[in-house]
Amino acid sequence: MTTDAFALYGTHEAEEHPARLIAGRLSADLANGNLRTIRYDGIEVLRAVSYLVRDRDWGTYSPRIEDLWVEQGNGAFSVRYVAHCSGPEDSRLAISVHVAATEHELTFEASALSPTGFETNRCGFCILHPIVGIAGSPAKVEHVDGRVNETRFPDRIDPWQPFKDMRAITHHVLPGVSAECRMEGDTFEMEDQRNWSDASYKTYVRPLALPWPYQIAANEPVRQRIVLSIRDTRSGQTTAAGSAAGAIRLEPGEHSGTMPAIGLIVAPDEAKAVLAARDLLSGIAPQELLFHFDPNAGHGADALQDFAAIAALHRGQSTLEIALPCKQSPASETAEIAKQMQAAGFRPDAIMISPSVDRQSTPPGSKWPECPPLEEVYAAAHEAFAGIRIGGGMLSYFTELNRKRVPADRLGFISHCTNPIVHAADDLSVMQTLEALPFITGSVRAIYGDKPYRIGPSTIPMRQNPYGSRTMDNPAGGRIPMANRDPRHNGRFAEAFALGYAIRVLDADLECLTLAALTGPFGLVAGKAEPTEEGGNRPLFTIVKLLSSLAGSAWIGCTSSHPSKVLAFLSGSTLHIVNLTAQEQSIDISAFGSDSQGKSMALAPFGTASIKLAV
Repeated sequence: MTTDAFALYGTHEAEEHPARLIAGRLSADLANGNLRTIRYDGIEVLRAVSYLVRDRDWGTYSPRIEDLWVEQGNGAFSVRYVAHCSGPEDSRLAISVHVAATEHELTFEASALSPTGFETNRCGFCILHPIVGIAGSPAKVEHVDGRVNETRFPDRIDPWQPFKDMRAITHHVLPGVSAECRMEGDTFEMEDQRNWSDASYKTYVRPLALPWPYQIAANEPVRQRIVLSIRDTRSGQTTAAGSAAGAIRLEPGEHSGTMPAIGLIVAPDEAKAVLAARDLLSGIAPQELLFHFDPNAGHGADALQDFAAIAALHRGQSTLEIALPCKQSPASETAEIAKQMQAAGFRPDAIMISPSVDRQSTPPGSKWPECPPLEEVYAAAHEAFAGIRIGGGMLSYFTELNRKRVPADRLGFISHCTNPIVHAADDLSVMQTLEALPFITGSVRAIYGDKPYRIGPSTIPMRQNPYGSRTMDNPAGGRIPMANRDPRHNGRFAEAFALGYAIRVLDADLECLTLAALTGPFGLVAGKAEPTEEGGNRPLFTIVKLLSSLAGSAWIGCTSSHPSKVLAFLSGSTLHIVNLTAQEQSIDISAFGSDSQGKSMALAPFGTASIKLAV
């Protein structure tokens, strides 16, 4: 990988380029043994068909692939390989795979065998349907008992599984073309992965109502098969969709609003580093500092004293984010925190409070943890922190907020976070999560109306894992799901991701958006062995500073002929553009006034630009 690529991704580790497989009008990308971006006649039919093995913390194994054999030609392709997983205590699992496709049918079959027995939370196929153009559209679901339901993919994000006990699902790809995905070898169900900001509906093996982790018995093969069948009733017609060349066209849109305040998260273990970087903090001038406070993690009076010192330097507002232990009564715990705050001389403008246990996910079929009623928690907060604005929601992700909807009547605002590496951490999947953000914000608005709404901290690395006992350490700097450090946070990838994120949530009318910390693994300041010199500004710094400078100003949305590649918005007479891809993009901006007629520009990989337009 070149130095330029290191600047893009923050790592010298090259992501494996997928191999394009073609069977007539059917195509798929083969990456790490799984199929991505399965298209028919240029239209994405499925986002992925993958065989995945997950550990007891829902971490995904990276199998070692051997004996890979690929053949294609004469309107067909075929793939064979064996994938090996190594688990705890020398447990082993081998998966023998065969993929075969013609123009109208693709089969992906796998047989898993363990000589030792193997513990897993899930072992088998995941099928991803895309969301753009699919959300809210008709679907036909065949169940394992033979029943067939005519239904629809959810439009608003479904907190639970929209479809259970599945054997097959059929949807329309384009007029005259439909696709049936048939799942054999086990019982499948679907979850709405937009909950986690994944840009897909996921159909997976083994219902969540069954116990996990579970044991794959030694020397007993587990066989599954997926069959994708395309039905094309057109009379030889084809579409050029997805193959258009030329510049990406940007045009002024119809939506407008006010830019949100920009926040930075401050954790106790980074507080002294933030104090040392006070000049940088002043230069960014965020409107909000979000201070994290978790008594279960040992946070106490010292942390609050540091917070008070930082708040004294800060020209904007501050919020204390409290993970309430709820080991005693909420009244006694909030009163103790209020006492410590008073002693430290720390009085934030707002409190964001949530029971600590609500950071953990409660999947379908699981027992909800013991927790005081949220009405009691919020009442205790109002009593202990009199005169301070009280907000609620979730310190984790929209998933948890969607599944445990908080009583918002006495709340000053609603808040949650997102994370793009919950299920997958490849570059494409991470950028595609931006597609899900309007569905998330639209669902929040459908539930909570015009209640003031905040998002964040939302970063590429994961600060807390609601689905297991820990986040994943990443000392080698790889692309790892649920990792507490991610190399791309250090590169231009994160700069593009952050601006794309801000654009995708403009319609939500957010009160505040928090996309980073100032220092540390989630910060704007570089550490060791990064593309930027240690102590210097990561590329993300530039975008957070820009967004902070625009807070409170008016914006006008823009339409893009390829929104998965390029996004933009207008602020006054300045056009802000971001390239979400690893390829240079040619962009047509001729729609922005007579002086722009015929103008086009090139934008570098993961590049951003702010163009002053003639008034």
